[in-house]
Amino acid sequence: MRRMDNGNKDRRIKWLILLIPTITIGLWEYVRHAFLLPYVSMDLGNLLAPFIVLAVTLTLVRSLFTRMEQSQMALQREKEAKAALEERESLARELHDGISQSMFLLAVKLDQLDELSREEPVRELAGGLRETVRVMHEDVRQAIANLRQPPSPESAAWVVPLRELLGETAELTGARAEFVWTIRDDGLTDKEKIELHACVREALVNVRKHARASHVYVIGEPDGAGGFRCRIEDDGVGFGGDPLQAQGRFGLRMVRDRAEAMGWSFLAERRGDRTVVELAKRGKRAEQP
Repeated sequence: MRRMDNGNKDRRIKWLILLIPTITIGLWEYVRHAFLLPYVSMDLGNLLAPFIVLAVTLTLVRSLFTRMEQSQMALQREKEAKAALEERESLARELHDGISQSMFLLAVKLDQLDELSREEPVRELAGGLRETVRVMHEDVRQAIANLRQPPSPESAAWVVPLRELLGETAELTGARAEFVWTIRDDGLTDKEKIELHACVREALVNVRKHARASHVYVIGEPDGAGGFRCRIEDDGVGFGGDPLQAQGRFGLRMVRDRAEAMGWSFLAERRGDRTVVELAKRGKRAEQP
């Protein structure tokens, strides 16, 4: 349905692009002959006509071309997303029809071996193998379920290392970790992904060294205007004075410098019982008056 709507919109735009110059000339000729003939000579009117068409083309028609390009790009992204989902579904079918079924048959064979054998070591080995097969079968079933679900922002390849960094921080400090990420993969450029990853890493290293926190959070969310906010939060001891001026504290200064180089805002403050380091990129729609 959405593709049909885009197709109808593109057709309307194409017709408008074709008709606007013709309509412009027709209106100009009508206005010239009906109202301006006593003031504008035929030669001057003929000279002005192409400039009027050019002015209209540079305004209305150019805007229509931009809208059509945006529509085509959206349609292309939709096609790519559909192709990716079809590929995921194909992989899920292959896993189900191949590996999953083979593991089920292997489990049945192990059950038969357990029933036929009277030797205790063999029965123990069969039991251990059966448990291994069960765990592997559950992993395959989970993989199939994940493949059949639409990919989420948290599953993007570049986001996975962020979640792993948070997990490592939690493991080293004994803190509980929470990762919430809703920034779309296409919402950031490759350069922004690299810099954001570096900033989050430095902020988490700072948490490991100084916070003594019991909970650590990494939260990434769009701002609804084409930008984003990324926060690293912890419930640790907080800052003693200005963290950017503390001697030997280079991590947050590096985060601030990277953020400023990218044109992002940087904030490090205490909010209630949490220390918050926030990076934000203001969306273009928010910048419009």
